[in-house]
Amino acid sequence: MLLKTFESRRSGWEFLALVLSCAVGCGPAEGWPEETGGQEEWGCTAQEVIVGNGLSLNGLSLNGLSLNGLSTSSFDSWFQGDPTVRNEVMKYVVTCAVPAGQTRTYTGGGTTYTWNGLLGLAPSWASGSAATTAELQVVSACMAAHANKFGIHVTISLLGLDGAGNTITYTTQELADYSTQEACFFGNLFDGSTGVFGGNDGLTLTSSQSSPRVCGMAGSPNASQCTPMTYVGSCSTYCTRDATNTFYTSCSYNGVTYRPVTTRMKPSDFYSCGDGTCQATESCGTGTTAKSCAADCGAC
Repeated sequence: MLLKTFESRRSGWEFLALVLSCAVGCGPAEGWPEETGGQEEWGCTAQEVIVGNGLSLNGLSLNGLSLNGLSTSSFDSWFQGDPTVRNEVMKYVVTCAVPAGQTRTYTGGGTTYTWNGLLGLAPSWASGSAATTAELQVVSACMAAHANKFGIHVTISLLGLDGAGNTITYTTQELADYSTQEACFFGNLFDGSTGVFGGNDGLTLTSSQSSPRVCGMAGSPNASQCTPMTYVGSCSTYCTRDATNTFYTSCSYNGVTYRPVTTRMKPSDFYSCGDGTCQATESCGTGTTAKSCAADCGAC
């Protein structure tokens, strides 16, 4: 089982390309550097891809800068504009794009930052070549899949094809454990205009239930709950499944075809009004619904 976690915010074309051309350090993927607080411990084999999410929605607002004329000074200028936020962004970018066992390191402002690769969704880019369109798309989808409106960390199963068209490894046990089909995510954060899209993959909740992940669910009235992400409705309207009917291989929207990722959740990671805990997804009130949960959150 390959376990990993993401946290991030804003970025741009230039930083993403540059970090993937930086020096590579090999070794075991041991989770995030010390500046993350070391709260997660991860182990790995070559079987499943189970990821934690928690990317701030600010991380979906990228600058869309051109790769042309990039230099270390350009990245330094971008990064030092907001080191705390952009360090967080880089963790997600490198984790999505670069394979496990590799790192990308940057030193600036007297501090050295190291970001661990894990998913390896952009093999060409990670090896030093120019990123393909499919790689830009699937890294964008990966970041969107890890966005969390509430900042709550829950693990998810991430499925699909990488930038080279290879299936992201999964096992039957993973599918059994993460049995709830959640969402699809696609788009392009790095072209300066497209952004990312989220769709529902058949997930329905009762009025008493709530989810710590809402970016693949409609808000009211049928709008995204994770701006700047765009909610598109049902994944099946825009996306094509693989031959095994396990994940989506492509999504077409507004005349453009994208390389998506598909997510699944554990049934135990949904919350219910009356379970004794006032969750971030629940509100006080006098009723028994998630939006008015007297039992868990008390009366307003």
